Amino acid sequence: MTPQQAKALRDIAKAVIKAVMLNDHTPTGQPGGYLYAGMMEQGCTLNQYEQIMTGLVSASMVTKTGECYKTTEKGRAFAN
Repeated sequence: MTPQQAKALRDIAKAVIKAVMLNDHTPTGQPGGYLYAGMMEQGCTLNQYEQIMTGLVSASMVTKTGECYKTTEKGRAFAN
């Protein structure tokens, strides 16, 4: 991975985490469908979306319950 690709991936991760944070105050969190719709508008495929979200969950940046996401303390610190 080039430095430019690594930076792009970090920027995407930060943007997604910030989008998830918008609904952290709700009982369910941010619906994945809303996240995917927003990312799809930017040219993201379903496969790319799933890879990004799986990576964020695996990195403990967000948690997933059903089809909804919430940020973790680690994710909030990374995004800010």
